[in-house]
Amino acid sequence: MPRSGRPGRLAGHLSGRLFDDPEVAAQIERLPIEFNGYGVDPFGVSRRSLLRFYSTLAPIYRRYLKVSVFGGEHVPARSRGLIIGNHSGGIGMDALMLFHALLVNEPPRLAHAMAEYFFSTTPFAGMMLNRVGHLTGLPQHAKLLLEAERLVVAFPEGTRGALKPYSKAYQLQRFGTGFMRLALRHRAPIVPFAFIGAEEAFPILTHLELTSKLLGTPPLPIAPQLALWPLPVSCQIHFGEPMVFPGDGRETEAVIDSYVEEVREAIAGLIDRGLSMRPRPFTTSRVEE
Repeated sequence: MPRSGRPGRLAGHLSGRLFDDPEVAAQIERLPIEFNGYGVDPFGVSRRSLLRFYSTLAPIYRRYLKVSVFGGEHVPARSRGLIIGNHSGGIGMDALMLFHALLVNEPPRLAHAMAEYFFSTTPFAGMMLNRVGHLTGLPQHAKLLLEAERLVVAFPEGTRGALKPYSKAYQLQRFGTGFMRLALRHRAPIVPFAFIGAEEAFPILTHLELTSKLLGTPPLPIAPQLALWPLPVSCQIHFGEPMVFPGDGRETEAVIDSYVEEVREAIAGLIDRGLSMRPRPFTTSRVEE
């Protein structure tokens, strides 16, 4: 007679295997990351957690939002880099689709994001984010990742971009400058990108500040679908050529601002290109070049 608990463990193992995405599994195996015997890397990233997380995103990426990627060859194959782009749509679906795009790119890369401090103080959230590669947004974390030749994703618009109303769709908001000093200090190329479709997938009408004041969370965005879930709108990601700037991070504010403006202009150009390629707003058909 089998020992108590064994059938349950076996059922859980089979259930996990059943929902593992084969393409995601193959790409994770090819990541330029050294996992130890327990499947964990030096930053606490878990191979098993990556498989579960990205297997969940895969059907949304492929069939629901029908994400198309252009310029993926501009992403560094193995070396460090900062992936910098526009932010919109309120619920972070643009970031999730970007992370998935980088994983299924050729060759695959794991994207690391700097998570909001709010998540690090929320039970289990910080640990779960860490398991899939996202660390609390501290300069020393970004430094360690870049020194380990990883890719760090940043959205210089922050919540200004993420929560802007649909009436300002694809209008870039003010950029923070921290990413530029980070790139200069650590000699990391900046890969600009534009995300097209998030504005329509979650067209923000307004947002509620009350939840932010009561719970210490970001403001709650409100879209016509009245649910924190995107509409099935086709999305595209356009990567531009890497940008490298002279300096070591000790430049004057004027110099840093001029560099940031160059990146901002590059992203604006990618947005214009992306908007010209899609047939119409709110399109649900996959966009091809």
